[in-house]
Amino acid sequence: MTRLLAAGAALALTALAPFAPAFSNPALSVDHALRVDHHAGPVDARYRGDVKIRQQQVGAVGPGGRPSTLRCTWAGDMTVAREARTASGAMMTRVVSRDAVVTGSHVGWCGSQRQAIAAQIAARRDALDRHLQAVAQEDHQVLRAELDRFHGNVDVG
Repeated sequence: MTRLLAAGAALALTALAPFAPAFSNPALSVDHALRVDHHAGPVDARYRGDVKIRQQQVGAVGPGGRPSTLRCTWAGDMTVAREARTASGAMMTRVVSRDAVVTGSHVGWCGSQRQAIAAQIAARRDALDRHLQAVAQEDHQVLRAELDRFHGNVDVG
C-alpha cells in the first residue's frame, strides 16, 4: 500500500510539472543599428532584442465525454542590449527588459506547442522590429546624456 501511495504521489507531481511557467532559450532575435551625431564625433549604436517565451499551463483535461479546458498561455518577453561605440573607441552599454511584448495562447499542453508558439512569434517579426526601434528611440536621450558625461557637456553650435 505504501508503494502504491508513493507511486501515486510521484505520478501526481509529474502531472503537475507542465503547470509551472517555463522559459526557453531565445526564440527570436532582432537587430537595429543607428548613428548618433555628437559634438565629440559620430557614435554607432547597435541594439539587439532577444525574445524569450514564458509559458503557463491553464485549465484541465475534461473527464470522458466532456470538453477539455486545457490551454497554454504564453508571452514573449524582450531583452534589448545596446552597444554604442564612440569615435574614440569607448563602448557604452545598456540593457532594457520589457515583459509581454507579444502574447497568445494555444489549445492543449504547453510542451506540445513550443514549435507552434515559436512560429507565431516569428510571424510577428514586424511588431518585434517596431518595438525594438521604439526602445532605441527612447534610449536616444539616455545615450546622449551618457555621451555628454563621458566627453564633457560642450554644445557646439
